[in-house]
Amino acid sequence: MLKKKERYNVAVMGATGAVGSVFLSILEERDFPINEIRLLASDRSAGKKLNFRGRQYPVTVLDKDSFKGIDIVLASAGASRSIEFLPHAVRSGAVCVDNSSAFRMEPTVPLVVPEVNPEAAKAHQGIIANPNCSTIQMVLPLMALNRHSRLKRIVVSTFQSVSGAGQQNILELETQAGELSKTEWSSRIGSHNVKPDMVSKFAYQMAFNLIPQIDVFLENNYTKEEMKMVYETRKIMGIPDLRLTATCVRVPVYFAHSECVNIEMEKKITREEAIEILRAFPGITVMDDPLKKEYPMPLMVEGKDNVFVGRIREDDSIANGLNMWVVADNLRKGAALNAVQIAELLIR
Repeated sequence: MLKKKERYNVAVMGATGAVGSVFLSILEERDFPINEIRLLASDRSAGKKLNFRGRQYPVTVLDKDSFKGIDIVLASAGASRSIEFLPHAVRSGAVCVDNSSAFRMEPTVPLVVPEVNPEAAKAHQGIIANPNCSTIQMVLPLMALNRHSRLKRIVVSTFQSVSGAGQQNILELETQAGELSKTEWSSRIGSHNVKPDMVSKFAYQMAFNLIPQIDVFLENNYTKEEMKMVYETRKIMGIPDLRLTATCVRVPVYFAHSECVNIEMEKKITREEAIEILRAFPGITVMDDPLKKEYPMPLMVEGKDNVFVGRIREDDSIANGLNMWVVADNLRKGAALNAVQIAELLIR
């Protein structure tokens, strides 16, 4: 259990990655009470320095002895690194908030979204898991509505930005888009592929394309990402038999994930009631005015903390159905912000 202090020693694991850099920004923005900050990364980042609160801090190489004196670890270095190093952090006395998939479905590890199930964080045994980015933004509006009418079934299609796959994938899209922009569109019809050596991080060219595969395919022909959304949503919401099906698509957008969510409920909730319910829920911003063409989009949500919901409408094909469009910055609420909010729960 974390001891109450005025200020805490915090380690950021994976500090030079896409999520790691956002960890630092959010810790600074929210004035998290830090005594010492320790920046940890692989040996590829040895010697680098990162700015935090107006000072330059060196990046040190992550090893099993990196956690001496640390109170809180914010980890975003991948599942294999979390499995290898977080047990050492726990033995050193730290509480770890892990952004990887390594421990999410472990029965003894809480999976927490602070607006949805903050009480779950109390049951930790040294590790608290941060959910998948696409799951986090979906469960906020789902929980808001479920409190008024029990959810029966969810169908979700995600449109996920390349930053969700890491920093190198952002650079790959940027390189491909830059190469293709040198040629007029009319001359690319029927032949608009980049050079083969420009495709390495994704299975196919990402620029001006959609890839209906995120993570590996499983035996049931769903991807691992799609099944994460099923299992994680059930665990976070405490509804083990919740019926949910997902299709996850990678899109050529740098930041922010979008989701089309169709919900079937036990009791009818009208569009007007849904808007009122969602507006009252913490962490949600409703942006929904069809006459003014107001709805959330990745470009306007990038850099924002809340989950944005729009295109709210009743589903005429079923008795108690709703459709909504959900957009959030995957590096902030979908990753770093949610983890820092969990750390804030720990120190209260």
